[in-house]
Amino acid sequence: MKASFESYTADKNLILKIKGDLIGDESGPRLVELVSDGLQEGIQTCIVDLSQVRYISSSGIGVLITILTKMRNTGGEVYLSSPSEHVKKLLIITKLNNIFHVFDSLEEAINQSK
Repeated sequence: MKASFESYTADKNLILKIKGDLIGDESGPRLVELVSDGLQEGIQTCIVDLSQVRYISSSGIGVLITILTKMRNTGGEVYLSSPSEHVKKLLIITKLNNIFHVFDSLEEAINQSK
C-alpha cells in the first residue's frame, strides 16, 4: 500500500500524518517539500504521526533523516509519534530512536514542542 499523507499546522508545529507504507516513492520528495515550505513559514517543529504506518523501507528512513536534517539545520526539531510495535523495533534496530525524539502519542509530542 502506497503512502498517503495529510499535513496541517498547529501551534507552530507542522504535523505530517502518514498512512500506509513509507517507502520513499513519490511521497518522499513531497514530504520534504512540505517541510521546506513549513520552515519558510516559521515552523519550529515537525511532528510525524506514524500511527498508521505499517512499514518503512530504507528509502523511507532516508526521507525521515532528510526531514530531520532540514529542521535541525534551521534550529528546528522533528518528533515521531505513535509508532506501531513493528516501526518501534525498526527505530531501535537502526538506532534512529537515539536520533529522533519518539513519543507514544501525538498529544505528547505536541505538548513537548511548547
